[in-house]
Amino acid sequence: MSVTAIGTYDFPAKDVRENFPAPLLYIGWEDHLMFCAPFCLPLPSDMPFGALVENVLPGACGDHPDFERIDWGQVQWFKSGQPWQPDFGKTLAENGLGHKDVIRFRTPGLTGIRGSCS
Repeated sequence: MSVTAIGTYDFPAKDVRENFPAPLLYIGWEDHLMFCAPFCLPLPSDMPFGALVENVLPGACGDHPDFERIDWGQVQWFKSGQPWQPDFGKTLAENGLGHKDVIRFRTPGLTGIRGSCS
């Protein structure tokens, strides 16, 4: 994001990778307003993408009544707003995910609680 400052804007950024226990990854679930914004999670670069889906997302999104109904084979993934296909067997880094990247997923046929986002 660009900044227009009226004075000198000269200080170190506080959100650099070195200031966190692991790279931050933003993860959002399209059409599910129970989660109003993407989650921001520190996740190790060497975590397999499949572990993110199997071990992390249930804790982050599992309270939503649609979560158990997700067909992960039909999920549409987006990286920085563009269609993207992760490899579940490769690490987050091998999938090209780095500090402060944003991924979102859409679950066809599931559009919020009782279709509230359709």
